[in-house]
Amino acid sequence: MHAVPSTYAGVADVVAVLVLLTEFAMLRAPLLRSQVKLYAFQSLVVSGLAVYVAASRHINELYALALLSFVLKVVLVPGLVLRLLREADVDLAGSSVLGVASMILIALGVSAFGFFTVGSLQVHSIALPTTALAIAAAVVLVAFVLIILRADVVSQAIGFFSLENGVSVASLVVAAGLPLVVEVAFLFDLLVAVVVFGVIMRVHHGRTKSLSTEELDRLKG
Repeated sequence: MHAVPSTYAGVADVVAVLVLLTEFAMLRAPLLRSQVKLYAFQSLVVSGLAVYVAASRHINELYALALLSFVLKVVLVPGLVLRLLREADVDLAGSSVLGVASMILIALGVSAFGFFTVGSLQVHSIALPTTALAIAAAVVLVAFVLIILRADVVSQAIGFFSLENGVSVASLVVAAGLPLVVEVAFLFDLLVAVVVFGVIMRVHHGRTKSLSTEELDRLKG
């Protein structure tokens, strides 16, 4: 007989599904502003998961991590990107060689690959929500689809930021007891990425009056 899933595993699975669905919504969102807002919502869900894990596992350090995650990923990063969009006066996501339906089908394929690949590892533990871990792997792969197939700087930046959310979900369900300094290091890497993408957005828009990466693609040999 299979063991009845614990409340902890159930909550982790629901949060992971929400994160994955938000990733799909980003992929099909036609407006850059909508993608940023979806990323803020996704980050809020991940921060909520950190709070729940802290309460259920009695890991007080995770409360600090949840607060830092909320301030950085729900408030600062979306606020900065929205400000750059207002300055650039651009709101339509870049076109792609593939249509939205084709991108969604590819995302479904890679997410299924990630989910079943992790599930086939047969990792079982009372403390490890295996399903949530498999869904987190799917989130990371769909984020790569967003980065690769969307032809504008903002979508690619949001894809990279949301990829970090997938990694955060995986780390919370697999190794919630990591030292706080290690967890903060991930957020610091995100902060560096935000600065880099912010500079790229400003410089690229200043030169081309667009956020599309099609001009950059033409430079490839």
